[in-house]
Amino acid sequence: MDPLVITVAPVGAEVTKEHNPNVPYTPEEIAEECFRAWNEGASLAHIHARNPDGTSTQDPDVYSRIIELIKAKTDMIVQVSVGGAVGMTIEERVGPVSLKPEMATLTCGTCNFGDGIFTNSQGDIEFFAKAMKDNGVKPEFEIFEVGMIETAKKLALKKLVDLPGHFDFVIGVPGAISGDPRNLTHMVSMIPAGSTWTVAGIGRHELSLGAMATVLGGHVRVGFEDNIYYSRGVKAKSNAELVARMARLAKELGRPVAKPSEAREILRLPRK
Repeated sequence: MDPLVITVAPVGAEVTKEHNPNVPYTPEEIAEECFRAWNEGASLAHIHARNPDGTSTQDPDVYSRIIELIKAKTDMIVQVSVGGAVGMTIEERVGPVSLKPEMATLTCGTCNFGDGIFTNSQGDIEFFAKAMKDNGVKPEFEIFEVGMIETAKKLALKKLVDLPGHFDFVIGVPGAISGDPRNLTHMVSMIPAGSTWTVAGIGRHELSLGAMATVLGGHVRVGFEDNIYYSRGVKAKSNAELVARMARLAKELGRPVAKPSEAREILRLPRK
């Protein structure tokens, strides 16, 4: 079994300091959270950007500053979000791909997302996939529903992506697939042979599904994007606290935690 790749998602598009005062907004705050998480065992940073007032932005200049700061202090893999925030145009969302990061997220379908709709038409998905291919960026297939796996396979038939690939199962978003453990095992059974996978359990599902992934040979994403609590009613002090817990759990289960160099090999990232 490969070492466990721990992804940290320090801030998404939805959570705010009102939810948890430790949520980072500025490039400096986001990079510092990544640095602390790296020290605890995270090898991959999944990045959303924010404006100073906390609103979401896909401005490449802001992403560039975040990446610069992360790279100055760590050897982490940086993965930019092309999800952006609900309501953004596809042109806005794709902006950070122009920076040619090692990875970017490619959501493979539309789903309900809380009170909103996270829209990704087939044309949108192909637009994003082509931008990643043109810029030499490896996609992480973001899977919120089982049918999205078939979309990833369709993209491969159109030569827009390469398979086997890397899949991220985002499980427990209100309106999308639930946090039932059976959903994770079903999703794993549906991806192409040789593919790698990560689970991002939302809210209270972060720990239980992360433990499952560790045992099953997958990988794990934790962080404030997905969960702001350390335990019931107790808000996490930092993203690093959530990473450290997952690293301890992996050790207890007898699975080593991957360093960034090992994660690059596991995820088959192209040499830059």
